[in-house]
This record gives sequence, C-alpha cells and structure tokens, in this order.
Amino acid sequence: MTDDEYWDEYWSSLTLPAEIKKSRSLFAAALTDVLDQYFPRGSGLAALEIGGAPGQYLAYLHRMFGYAVTALDSSAAGCEKARANFELLGFPGTVVEGDMFSSDLPVPRHDVVYSLGLIEHFVDPVPVVEAHLRLLKPGGVLGLGCPNYLGINGVLLRRLSPGLLTTVNLATMDVDGWRSFEHAFGLEALFKGYVGGFEPGLFWRREGDRAVDRGLGLALRLLRRALNHQSTRALRRANSRLWSGYALGIYTQRAPSPASVPASRIS
Repeated sequence: MTDDEYWDEYWSSLTLPAEIKKSRSLFAAALTDVLDQYFPRGSGLAALEIGGAPGQYLAYLHRMFGYAVTALDSSAAGCEKARANFELLGFPGTVVEGDMFSSDLPVPRHDVVYSLGLIEHFVDPVPVVEAHLRLLKPGGVLGLGCPNYLGINGVLLRRLSPGLLTTVNLATMDVDGWRSFEHAFGLEALFKGYVGGFEPGLFWRREGDRAVDRGLGLALRLLRRALNHQSTRALRRANSRLWSGYALGIYTQRAPSPASVPASRIS
C-alpha cells in the first residue's frame, strides 16, 4: 500500500543519529520490555530487521544483547540513512538494499527476524510473514509489530491525518486476526497483544489547518509530554485494542514453513 518513492521521501527528512533508549520514551520502553523478555540471549546471535531503516531498534538490540545486526530495506534513501546511522553510533551493522520477496537475497538465516511497522502496509500479510520465516533459522524467534490505529486512535487519525490511513490495512492491527498466518505457518505465540498504553505520539502528522485541528494537535503534544513522565509509567500497562499504541507478537515455529500457504483471511 506504499512504494519505494514514498519511503525515500520519508527517510530523506530523518535526522541522525537515531537510537531507541528507554530513558527517552516510556512508549519505547514498553515495547522493548517485551523484546527484552522474549528475544534470545547468548553469544554469537544475529538479528535481522526487515524494513529496518534507519536501524534505531537494531542499535538497541546490539547494545542490549550483543547481536550482530542487519537491516534489510527496499528504500535506497532508507539504506543510506541506516549506514550513516550505524557509523554515527559507532558499531558495525550490515545494511542490505533489496526486496524481501526476492528468492536470491544475499542474506543468510538469522536467529531473530523481526519487523516493526511493516505488515500493516500490505493488503495480505501472509506472504510478508512467509518472507520473514525464509530468513529465520530453525528454532529462531520471529517478531511482528505494527502501530494500532483501531479504536480511539483511528478516530483521532481520521480527524488529523486521513491520508495516513490510506497507506495501511487496518485489519492487520487486530491481533485476533493474526490466527490466519499463525495457523498457516505453525507459529506458537510467546507473546501477543497490545503494548504501550495510549500514545499521543501516533498523531505526529496534522494534515488540516482548521482551528479545531491545531487545538487538538496542541492538546495531544501536551498530553504526550505528560504521559512520558515516570509518574505515569503504570498507565502504560493498561492496554487494549481500543486505545493502545502498538500491536506486537513474538513467535517460535512449531513446524517448517509449508510449501503452499492458504489465502489470508485478513483483508
């Protein structure tokens, strides 16, 4: 539901360096707390992020787990940003520009394969999940995450950024619907649910300039500042599809990927 031109324009405006740090964002802390609990630990492990530009989560995983990290992205501008970001952050990271659906990617299998904010841009997530699994070692861990624009978040986005909603498949944000690809690929959920609580940072883009839109945008910015204070940390544990900022699943695979996969019921 997007193309490389969309992402090239998106990444070209990003300021570097970019790195996820729990101390800066309670929302990011809530998300990475799940990764901390379910991603494997040990020496010599490697992680691949699909749609990985600019590598801010890979930077976190490298520092937290000592992973060798690789970003796979189809955007040339995104890959340039990732390379520059790794250099600025001072650690080795591999960046591969390519299509995850290609059968001849120069990417080996990894112990951890994940994406955060990818599956929602596809009408059918089943081939996307299959592409992840082709790059995952047997016994490895798969991570799938996306922003949640259901419930109150969808209402606010339709007011502030209706154009953004044309780039996503809202059905992929309902974790109950993930059963279609979980069953197809024999995935066992270590964790599946919503995280981060209500996150005003989802509404960073305002397309209209009416007074009501400006006022709502200002209120959300002030609320974001208030909800990022340590005293509000407990609110991040109150989660639901109706208001939480992120949907996240962590999986292992019970069986090898089948040769053919049933059509997705997520549409």
